[in-house]
Amino acid sequence: RVTSIADRLNVEFALIHKERKKANEVDRMVLVGDVKDRVAILVDDMADTCGTICHAADKLVSAGATKVYAILTHGIFSGPAISRINNAAFEAVVVTNTIPQEEKMKHCPKIQFIDISMILAEAIRRTHNGESVSYLFSHVPL
Repeated sequence: RVTSIADRLNVEFALIHKERKKANEVDRMVLVGDVKDRVAILVDDMADTCGTICHAADKLVSAGATKVYAILTHGIFSGPAISRINNAAFEAVVVTNTIPQEEKMKHCPKIQFIDISMILAEAIRRTHNGESVSYLFSHVPL
């Protein structure tokens, strides 16, 4: 996936390989690639307590990244998440509004959201009418 995204954006990429002992507990995290003097963007499906993503941000800064951003589909942000994000090296943590974020944003100015209600509505409409949902991968409604 990361190769496909990097190719479409015409950028180089690095990745962080993580090994878990059990859920919500990372055993080992290894950076593969060069981030020195570069802006790093972490992409993940969701963040709950944000321990992993904040650890990844620290690893990127230690490896020489000049700025670190996170883009997440679902920002759950439970327990110590807000405190961790506030204390982490992120310029911004961008999430979709699949979960309301207004209250969390009051306590963490780094959190920003992207409204995806239109694309979800269009996907539902297309499913209901038997139309192609994959069409939305290349034609995003605004």
